[in-house]
Order: sequence, then structure tokens, then C-alpha cells
Amino acid sequence: MLRTDGVWVKSSHSESGACVEVSVNGRLSVRDSKDPHLPGFSFDVTAWSSFILAVHAPDAFPRK
Repeated sequence: MLRTDGVWVKSSHSESGACVEVSVNGRLSVRDSKDPHLPGFSFDVTAWSSFILAVHAPDAFPRK
């Protein structure tokens, strides 16, 4: 379950440390876990959900 209290969370699939972190506090924010001092990106939660659904769609990345 994703935290919604604004705490930055790294993916549980990150083994090398080269991953992104997310934070949810009204909006979903994403930043580079290697350089957390750099600015990240912030998205409306609905827009982020639509993006994730599109990425996981069967035809999102057609194979040649």
C-alpha cells in the first residue's frame, strides 16, 4: 500500500539504489533516489493513475 502522508518511499524492487522515490500528499511526487536534492515532478493522482494504466496496457509497447 502506498503511503499518503508525504513521506518519500523507494521502490521495494530497487536493489542497486538507482531508482525513483514517490511521495503522496494530495499530489503524487516523483524524484531520483540518487539525487534527492534535485527537483522532482508532481502529478495529480488521477493523471498518474491514467499514465500507469496506459503503460501497462497490452499494446503500450508493441513489439516489432
